[in-house]
Amino acid sequence: MDYETIRTETRGMVSILRLNRPERMNAVIEEMYLEIQDCIEKAGKNPDVRALILTGSVLERNGKVKQAFCAGADLKKHAGGERTHAQKRAYILMAHETTRQLYCFPKPIIAAVNGPARGAGAEMALSCDFIFMAEEATLAFPETGLGTFVGGGVTVHLPRLVGPAKAKELIYAGTVVDGRTAFQMGLAQRCVPVEDLLGEALAFAEVLAHKAPLSMAFAKQRLQQPPALDLDTVLHLEAEAILSCMDTEDWHEGIRAFQEKRKPVYKGR
Repeated sequence: MDYETIRTETRGMVSILRLNRPERMNAVIEEMYLEIQDCIEKAGKNPDVRALILTGSVLERNGKVKQAFCAGADLKKHAGGERTHAQKRAYILMAHETTRQLYCFPKPIIAAVNGPARGAGAEMALSCDFIFMAEEATLAFPETGLGTFVGGGVTVHLPRLVGPAKAKELIYAGTVVDGRTAFQMGLAQRCVPVEDLLGEALAFAEVLAHKAPLSMAFAKQRLQQPPALDLDTVLHLEAEAILSCMDTEDWHEGIRAFQEKRKPVYKGR
């Protein structure tokens, strides 16, 4: 599939998904959601891909460079015509399916936020396992100021990262936070100069990519389980995951590599 709104590349075992509508600050439209979903599905099925980076692009105009992660929904396109209630619902569900696929992707995902992340852009970032932000990049949920509401699981993901009170502040007031502030409050795991952002994300993605894929998938499933699960249920799920790992070639490879004092070579089986 030839993509119009995103670009992809692979570096080693890491796939990079780059949003590519810089002239609109990578504001999302239906085509972009569908292309992101297609890319995620293919990366999930590709055994050679062990980690994914979601990032933005750069707009160069009149000799100036402007970083763009994702400005949210393309409000200009929204305002261009009246939609039926069914069409509005279909758009919302398409957006939610995209964030669901990001969140449920069986491999680690890093959001490398290089520029403004608003609304849908912030929602996609929060659906990733890690958020790395450039120092001058910003993130916000402006929905209450636009007469709409957050989506993409933000009301669950955000309180887990920053706590209920800070999540309320960010959603109620639409507070804009830069990379340093996001890092300080635990919203971002890294904050670096924009020129170092992709390199930092790639370095960490490579570390994760060399771990046992099946173990990584189990880790992601269990860490994303509902916090309300009782301890007995959690212990049962963890025991089943351990048993499943012990039946794999990778488990034996990990043991051999430890005994032979070398780095393991995992094959995902």
